[in-house]
Amino acid sequence: MERKFKILRLTLGSYATNCYILFSNEEAIIIDPAAEAEKIIKAIEDNNLKPTKILLTHAHPDHFGALDEVRNHFGIEAYISKNDEEMLEIRSKELNMMLGTDSYLKVEHYYSEGDIINFSGGDIRVLETPGHTPGGVCLLIDDILISGDTLFYGSIGRTDLPGGDYDTLMSSLKKLTNLNDDILVLPGHGQETQLGFEKIYNPFLQRL
Repeated sequence: MERKFKILRLTLGSYATNCYILFSNEEAIIIDPAAEAEKIIKAIEDNNLKPTKILLTHAHPDHFGALDEVRNHFGIEAYISKNDEEMLEIRSKELNMMLGTDSYLKVEHYYSEGDIINFSGGDIRVLETPGHTPGGVCLLIDDILISGDTLFYGSIGRTDLPGGDYDTLMSSLKKLTNLNDDILVLPGHGQETQLGFEKIYNPFLQRL
């Protein structure tokens, strides 16, 4: 499949979180502005891109640490699952307490299962995949699945943090196994993988 878009990956912050920038011509969409806002801004400006949206896969601080700075710099709006709204507020308060501030983050838009995010490079479809957090999502565009912390190379997202639930995550993974084997998985941490490979070799998917 010939894609109409390109992808930049930046690995950012102390948790080595993957931030993805999808772009087609000049339009760009930022997924999980994790940390180090200056690096995200520089990558976009060095490539002469014009970001239009920020998409969050879930509400953990290592995935939204640079949200406000990037959002304000480009004057754009952010999306998250409604089911993670409360967690976004709670976890961003915790983050701001660590930084010595007293604000918390909000987003302008909420998405849910089956919603389509318009992008010049192709439609981005929202797949609800709770379990790591109540509102975790994966984002599917063409043969690319941006999996957040739902699915990793050889592993899955942890469920021992607030809002996590192992059985719910396993149900979400079961849903992902219905997708085509040739889909390329771009996770929130670590290296990319292929869904067909994970179906065979990932010990968690083997249990499904």
